[in-house]
Amino acid sequence: QVQLVESGGGLVQAGGSLRLSCAASGIITSINSMGWHRQAPGKQRELVAVISSGGSTNYLDSVKGRFTISRDNAKNTVYLQMNNLKPDDTAVYYCNADVRSFLRRSDYWGQGTQVSVSS
Repeated sequence: QVQLVESGGGLVQAGGSLRLSCAASGIITSINSMGWHRQAPGKQRELVAVISSGGSTNYLDSVKGRFTISRDNAKNTVYLQMNNLKPDDTAVYYCNADVRSFLRRSDYWGQGTQVSVSS
């Protein structure tokens, strides 16, 4: 079994910054893509950023230039640096990872961390 544990959420004023971390642990042979999603109240979950095992990245248009996703493969950890935060960024942020454990490949999710941005 694989667990993803997130940290780094909190309350910040508009224009501020936060850094989210998500560490994967368990029986892990390799991790393919890792990503961050978010879900605001009354809205559908959306993909914020994703990073491949080789380091290629993609971002939601509304966060381009403000958020940066990165990963440390040695630590099985993905990060999301969020700068110039806006009230519209308020949501629960979830990390996910496409993990291979020996011959089994599965998608795992973290428990979520709250990010609140005040105006």
